[in-house]
Amino acid sequence: MSGGTRAGFVSLVGAGPGDPGLITVGGAARLAEADVIVYDRLANPRLLALARPGAELIDVGKTPERHTLSQDAINALLVEQARAGRRVVRLKGGDPFVFGRGGEEAEALVAEGLPFEVLPGVTSAVAAPAYAGIPVTHRGLASSFAIITGHEDPAKDDSSIDWAKLATGVDTLVFLMGTGRLAEIARRLIDNGRAPATPAAVIEWGTLARQRTAIGTLATIDVAVRDAGIAPPAVTVVGEVVRLRERLRWFDTRPLFGKRVLVTRTRQQASDLSRALAARGADPVELPAIEILPNADPAQLAAAIDGLKTSAYGWCVFTSANAVGTFLAHLRDAGLDARAFGRTQIAAIGPGTAEALARAGLRADLVPERFVAEGLLDGFRARVMRGQRVLLPHAEGAREALTDGLAAMGAQVDELTLYVSAVPRDPDVEGLRRLRAGEIDIATFASSSSVRNLVEMLDGDITPLRPLLIAAIGPVTAQAVRDAGLEAVVVAETYTIDGLVDALVAHAGTRA
Repeated sequence: MSGGTRAGFVSLVGAGPGDPGLITVGGAARLAEADVIVYDRLANPRLLALARPGAELIDVGKTPERHTLSQDAINALLVEQARAGRRVVRLKGGDPFVFGRGGEEAEALVAEGLPFEVLPGVTSAVAAPAYAGIPVTHRGLASSFAIITGHEDPAKDDSSIDWAKLATGVDTLVFLMGTGRLAEIARRLIDNGRAPATPAAVIEWGTLARQRTAIGTLATIDVAVRDAGIAPPAVTVVGEVVRLRERLRWFDTRPLFGKRVLVTRTRQQASDLSRALAARGADPVELPAIEILPNADPAQLAAAIDGLKTSAYGWCVFTSANAVGTFLAHLRDAGLDARAFGRTQIAAIGPGTAEALARAGLRADLVPERFVAEGLLDGFRARVMRGQRVLLPHAEGAREALTDGLAAMGAQVDELTLYVSAVPRDPDVEGLRRLRAGEIDIATFASSSSVRNLVEMLDGDITPLRPLLIAAIGPVTAQAVRDAGLEAVVVAETYTIDGLVDALVAHAGTRA
């Protein structure tokens, strides 16, 4: 809208059951547009990364023991924000209208004449059983299912659930929020005609890497849950479909399932590794140990760009995706684009760097078989380098192996320091807390600087890292791990993110 006060608007958005990949396309779009996001405990915090810079994030999460805000206060907050003309997202775990009290929030907005919409989410009543290998319906086993609250309004005099009809009238029963009343629920079902031998399952933290499942019957499930230490949030499933779990379980059989893996790449690069780890069942914990800070000398930068424009360079060699991004940004600032490379050939140290070039419309003329400086030198030995002028944009403190090797072949190497891989100025406090608290199983390092920087972030105390399985992207990074007084048990044979994840999976297989 233009002119006057913009009308506020509230989107009641279902965050899904926990796995951030289950947010709907519409829900993700609203998060990216919102001025303020009011979110619950069961909404995955990783979804907040979709928020635009400057959006206000308000935690109103509730647990059985702690309420940040009462429901009435949450309703009032939504009204207040919408009246202020803000685009508000009320991000609720699961689906807003499936025991999410979204109906009450919508009523509050209607009472104040405020516009709103509802974007449904994937409910845990269906998703948690599915991730446990339990379909809520199945031909021949279950033609109907019901979703029941296991935690009715305590102000009610008596239960509004018709247990006599529910116990035998529906094939699959799914109870939400009923872990604390499991024995009572089982007793009511048995007393009203459901067989004590009916299979039952309780799924804790469904769809997340910490998911756990207890299996039993109506007669034994309460004991099974207590023995396993299962606690809320959890979903209870009762019915013959539970028998299918042993054949259909898929999520908790992934090779890295349940492993909490530290990701130390830059904030911008962490998502690729996090996604690959999550696809193998791991719980990625992002703790960026690198912040890319521009550090180019203006005169050297201008000379390098002028050398490209005049085709003075036979080769331009990139040894990281960060170098590609930073250098191309400088080209854009100078009013240039990929055409500035002209007849200059381009070398990339590995496929990740080559991919960064490709995204800018540049094809690498040389990508070595071994993704290290020595591999690049092997590739150049097959070419005539004597008399060639080579531009080498890199980070401060980069290894000298490439410069020295090219010079030995008779090339003139113009080094251009572009940036420094610095310790983050605003470190992730939660990631550091989890590391120091012993909540991490595996640490991954994709560069030597990430090793050195993380040790600095720990004030030189490597004690939290000692118990961890450490995985390095290649031998150079593994050496940095050793220099820090640790040992990289897993070293990727292919020095890429996919290679690093594959090495972890292979290691998990040998220990199975």
